[in-house]
Amino acid sequence: MTGELSVLVVEDEPLSLDELVHVLRGVSGVGHVAAAPEATSALRLLRHRDFDAAFLDIGMPGLDGMELAAVLSRLARPPAVVFVTASQQHAVDAFGIGAVDYLLKPVSAGRVRQALDRVRRARAAPPPPAAAPPEAGGDLAVLKVETGGRIRYVRREQVRFVEAHGDHVRLDTRDGRFLVRMSLSTLERSWTRAGFLRVHRGFLLALRAVEDLRTDAVGQLVAHTAGGDVPVSRRHARQLKEQLFAAAREGRVGGARR
Repeated sequence: MTGELSVLVVEDEPLSLDELVHVLRGVSGVGHVAAAPEATSALRLLRHRDFDAAFLDIGMPGLDGMELAAVLSRLARPPAVVFVTASQQHAVDAFGIGAVDYLLKPVSAGRVRQALDRVRRARAAPPPPAAAPPEAGGDLAVLKVETGGRIRYVRREQVRFVEAHGDHVRLDTRDGRFLVRMSLSTLERSWTRAGFLRVHRGFLLALRAVEDLRTDAVGQLVAHTAGGDVPVSRRHARQLKEQLFAAAREGRVGGARR
């Protein structure tokens, strides 16, 4: 993208707020930087202008950073979200709701520049094509997708995993990613018997798509697929392992890699 980035910083600790604003204003390519001490003030600022990026603290009074990010995702032009926090414990949830980066305090100027590079790439990328919501009572085994003035149909067996994305879900398939305006719970109810498992509050996973299970850099269990890694919460880990074992014995895994 061209032009300078406009950035909103939301942080309830005054010293951390001032420090991050100072760092951002010293980065080449950053124009306007606005500061807010909590979510309510941030939302007032957003009434008057759009921002390219929002750097959000997570642990704040009132609306926390996660809740504020969910509100921002519903804007007509949502900013790219970067979380800034003192703990790694929310990292998986942060990326699960679409954050472009996750910074640990104290934040260095170098990491801020890396985060802004990710913001630029996110803003420059074309939005994923939106899929039409299924008709009431329709068969969720096939979803109609409208993209580029054309209509195509995405079959359930093409989907490797589904990610909650605001009031939409994003389908990851071999042919790309597609947004559908519906809840993850709706697809979970319809697709569970077809070999899909809710492995995280923000993800629904096709068992056949799993290539292996791994532990990431922060010790989080993830299911590796050809479309990327899917986080697995602790409460779902045992069920996933048991179902993968059963599926492997029956030859029902790995089919989505082709």
